Amino acid sequence: MQVRLILCSHSPLMLKEMPETLPGSQAAFMRTMQDVAEDLGEFEPELVVTFGPDHFNGFFYDLMPSFCVGVHAQGTRDWGMEGGALRVPSELAIDCCRHLHRNSFDVAISHDMKVDHGTTISLAQIAGTLDHYSVLPIFVNCAADPRPSIRRAREFGAEVGRFIAKSGLRVVVMGSGGLSHDPPTPRLASAPNELARRLIQRAVPTTEELRAREARVMKAATALVDGGGPCMPPDGEWDAEFLSKVTKWDLEALDRISDEELDQRAGFGGHEVRTWVAASAAARELARAGELTVQQRYYEIIPEWLTGMGVVTGQAS
Repeated sequence: MQVRLILCSHSPLMLKEMPETLPGSQAAFMRTMQDVAEDLGEFEPELVVTFGPDHFNGFFYDLMPSFCVGVHAQGTRDWGMEGGALRVPSELAIDCCRHLHRNSFDVAISHDMKVDHGTTISLAQIAGTLDHYSVLPIFVNCAADPRPSIRRAREFGAEVGRFIAKSGLRVVVMGSGGLSHDPPTPRLASAPNELARRLIQRAVPTTEELRAREARVMKAATALVDGGGPCMPPDGEWDAEFLSKVTKWDLEALDRISDEELDQRAGFGGHEVRTWVAASAAARELARAGELTVQQRYYEIIPEWLTGMGVVTGQAS
């Protein structure tokens, strides 16, 4: 089966004009993503399956699923993104949920999924617009403790891949998130009452709330560049270890990655590597009749984006 895999970091700070710490690093990442987009255009996928996180823009603690499949989905307008509807093949999405339920995955389903920059930045980079390709959006809880384990994310992604394999479509699987980064995202356990309420109650953030949130992240990035807190710096050693594990598909090593390891070394945002693992597992199931050739296309720590930025692609025909 013809399949392409895209694993990529995102940072909303790339949508702002942040002075470069390492000259040329931002442009090199953007060029890599443009190359990926051009490869995708030549491939002409009939379906893009996205595994993405959320940053309390679409999913909240009032009801936080480990995994959710979107039957209808809208991109949010956080960080100045245009937002708008994704072109979701709704019957396929529902059939995917039925398949998952029959195979021991009690996945949630949304007829009004809100997809934030955790998916839309990367999707816009590879597709140009959110509705250019048919997209099956899948949410993976990476921000709200307790989260599904890395192992469970892998098993879930593989089952999605087994379902999609029956379609016979030309498919791109994308995992967007990571690598190591520690943004100033509030934690429910330590948040003051008013902030905790915003994490729990399902509500669209006001323009003022979005601006305040964005200003806080930009301030944290500036502080990190200057050698200060509150965020942990990206960990290049951990990123290299993870990139090796995911490209070699070392299942035992991947499954051993714990929340404690991620918190201590990869930072709060490092939990998003669940999307890479799920997407990789799905693509490998799709390529089961052939070999998935995987290549690391980019890696660099970009402090002003708060993130260890990586791009990995794979293909099988």
